[in-house]
Order: sequence, then structure tokens, then C-alpha cells
Amino acid sequence: MRQAPRYASNVEVLLVNKADAAKPLQDFLAGRLGLSRRAAKAIIDGRSVWVNRRCVWIAHHALKTGDAVEIPRAVISAAKRQKGSNVAQKLPAEATPERRHVRVLVDTEFYVVADKPAGIVSCGDPRSVEAILRAQLNEPTLQAVHRLDRDTTGCLLFAKNYQAYLAAVEVFKTHRVAKTYFAIVAGRFEHAHFTVDAPLDGERALSHVSREAAGPDASFLRVRIETGRTNQIRRHLSSIRYPVLGDRTFGLKSARDPRLMAVPRQMLHAASLTLPDPMVKGAEIKAHSPLPADFRSTLRQFGMGKR
Repeated sequence: MRQAPRYASNVEVLLVNKADAAKPLQDFLAGRLGLSRRAAKAIIDGRSVWVNRRCVWIAHHALKTGDAVEIPRAVISAAKRQKGSNVAQKLPAEATPERRHVRVLVDTEFYVVADKPAGIVSCGDPRSVEAILRAQLNEPTLQAVHRLDRDTTGCLLFAKNYQAYLAAVEVFKTHRVAKTYFAIVAGRFEHAHFTVDAPLDGERALSHVSREAAGPDASFLRVRIETGRTNQIRRHLSSIRYPVLGDRTFGLKSARDPRLMAVPRQMLHAASLTLPDPMVKGAEIKAHSPLPADFRSTLRQFGMGKR
């Protein structure tokens, strides 16, 4: 007798009926979730939609009767909150950042280390961490020294003026910056310590990986990087067949375990940042960011205890 599929409680499951079978995925989601087509496409583009346990990111994907479409409830809630904030979207760009608060981990004369939340870009956008902090700290010349991916959380360094920014960039070039990340990956990581020395985009890239905990289906890793290539950790871990959970680009494209589809974002966290203060001789900038709630929840979900 065939067993019915298991679904995670934090995943919305939409079964395709005959009336909806002719609709493209984008229209199906818009209708069933009460969203605009644009919002539905944003969910699809974010690679948060699974059809029959396979990740689908094509808006016009043709559905069939009986297909099971799964989306994390957290993703749906975020889309509906955005739908309800259309008035805020019409405000001038400079007013928008003040609507969100970013925790500051370190604040010195020349630098700020922020605790970047998920779902927001580092800089280059009116709703970026950089823009929010400029308004929040009344520092109009604040500038991001480096970047974290939209869904990566943790320590992010900002300079308060252009001179401090240039000095920090030079320190980053000398590889005197110590950056430690935590990641939750698919599969049981068998190594206590492992180094990935594999070039990315024609440049040397080095990642040192240590196992913090491992369950039968997922592992909790500490990663220290010596280089800062684009998406280095995500690409390196995927290359050794331990992709970061929730990574919609380099991660799993199909999954039988319903818990994997419930992960709301990529489980990657910039836990610590240490570097010599570029502007104060003999001083050091050192920051630590605790694991965010969704990261700790995912650890528990995969049986890796309280963190």
C-alpha cells in the first residue's frame, strides 16, 4: 500500500485540482494565496516553491491535476505583509529606512559593526542595512566595507567616513580580517575538520570547515574563510556535496524530507568579525553575533539540540 507523503507543519501545501491544472504556477499562487502576480513571481524567483518535492523557479511552469505545491509559511507571511504595506512603499525613499531597526554590535569613532538581519541587502538600496543605519545613527556618510548576501545574517562592517572606508578596504586586501561563519548543511558531515581549497571565478579560494554537530540528515558547521570570493561558502560547501540548507541557488533542487522545504532562508550566519582598527594604531575591532532565532529553530528541527 502506497504511503501518503508527509508534510511539515510550517509548510503550506496547495493541491492542484482540475480547475487550476491549466494555470501557470505564477497565476496559481496568486489566486490561491490572494497575492498579486508580482508578489507570486517574487516567491517563485526566490526559489521558495516546491512542486512534487522539486524546487521550481519558472513562473510559467505548467501544473497538473494532483500536483502538490509547497511553500514555507514564513515566506507566505512575508509576502502578505509586504502586500499590506503598499502605503509605506509610496513614501519617499529616504523615509523608508526609518521603519526598521538594525542592532549595532560595535560602535567606535570610525566604524560600526551591525547585526545584519535576513531578507535585506547590505547596501545599494533605499531599504538596505546601510540606508537604515544612516538614518538610525544619523551618520549620512556611513558606507558598507563589505557585503553579506540578502539572506545571510550576522556581522557587517561599516565605515563612518570615506577615509575610514578606504583604510578598511586596504586591511581586507591584506587578509588580516578573521571571519567565522556558522552554517547548517544537508547530510551528515563525516569530517571533524576539512579544508576546501578550490578556485572560484579564476581566483584562489580557501575555506576551513569544522563540525560542531551532526545528525543523520543535517550538520552544523563552523567555517573560517581566508578569502572572500562571491558566495564562497555556499559554493564550496555545495561542491563537496554538503549544500547549505535553504540555499535556493546552490542548494538542493529536490528533497524527500519535508523539513528541507520548510527552511525559510539559507542557513548561513556571520558569527564573528575581527580585524586591526585601520584608523587607530594598536586597536582592534572585534564583534560577535549570536545565532538568530530561525537558525536555532532549524537546528532543533534537525535534532541538533538547543543553541
